Amino acid sequence: MVATRWISRLGGAGVAAALAALLATNAAQAQTTLRLGKAQAAQFAFIPADVGVATGIFKKHGIDLEISAFAGDVKMVQALTAGSLDIALGGSPSFAAIVKGAPMKAVAAFSGAPSIIMLVVLKDGPLKSVDDLKGRAVSVSGAGSLTYWLTQQLSRKLGWGDDGIKITPLGASEAQIAALMTHQIDGTTTDSVTVDKFVEAGHGRVLVKYGDYFKDFVTSVIYASTAAIDANPTALRNFLAGWFETIAYMRDHRAEIIDMTVKQIGVSPGVAGAIYDDTMPTMSLDGRFNPKALDVLADSFVDMKLLPAKPDMSPLRTEAYLPK
Repeated sequence: MVATRWISRLGGAGVAAALAALLATNAAQAQTTLRLGKAQAAQFAFIPADVGVATGIFKKHGIDLEISAFAGDVKMVQALTAGSLDIALGGSPSFAAIVKGAPMKAVAAFSGAPSIIMLVVLKDGPLKSVDDLKGRAVSVSGAGSLTYWLTQQLSRKLGWGDDGIKITPLGASEAQIAALMTHQIDGTTTDSVTVDKFVEAGHGRVLVKYGDYFKDFVTSVIYASTAAIDANPTALRNFLAGWFETIAYMRDHRAEIIDMTVKQIGVSPGVAGAIYDDTMPTMSLDGRFNPKALDVLADSFVDMKLLPAKPDMSPLRTEAYLPK
């Protein structure tokens, strides 16, 4: 009422200017700040957070994101547990952290088949097909990692059992690529960004895209702290609405997203295009959890020795805050 009387005293352009200022002030006041963490900085799967900010999509939904990146899921979950994060973008193995007491819940699955993980070999090396992997040494980041599990499952799928491929934990992707270049190992299972850069440099060749072998899977997940869920469920709903609107935008604007990827994670246009084409088809538009994929994931926790027994996944996740 007061605002209406104030505007009525102005005329012509003054009314329009005053109204615009009032609306802008109200919009700014309506913004809710959420602290979001990414498990890795240079990972295409987490770029929707940056795209949504750059395009104003989150702002439109009343969300002001503060984005930070971590050196892996473990450090990110530690930050969330310490109360420094409201939202976390990470890998599906972090489900196990909830079982162990991390104060968070999975609120959306945003990529399915593990297309962001590949097995690369030397371009001129002796391995020409997946059948050549039997008895060969393939590096992974660590025991109990998703890369370890996928490599072991590949060995099982090929009928060779758990030890048909000699899995060698070597830590960071840079160390793995160095070992491959010096012929200490025969192949490397790592992220698609590392693989595509290695291939573009003329050194490597993709032997396995794990997304081709594991269709029913959950690779990337949005987690929310229980404190954030309890304090402002509306903000969580608005964030998820903005997230999935951003995914739809990314699907419709390939060239723009490739350009943003080049700037965001420091890769060439060719690598950015390859990552986009491998990853976007696996990105969910609704965030729903595939029951079959969750069952496979639950089994994997035991295989990776993250948990002593297969967990009930129902209390670990919710779809209550997803867009209708």
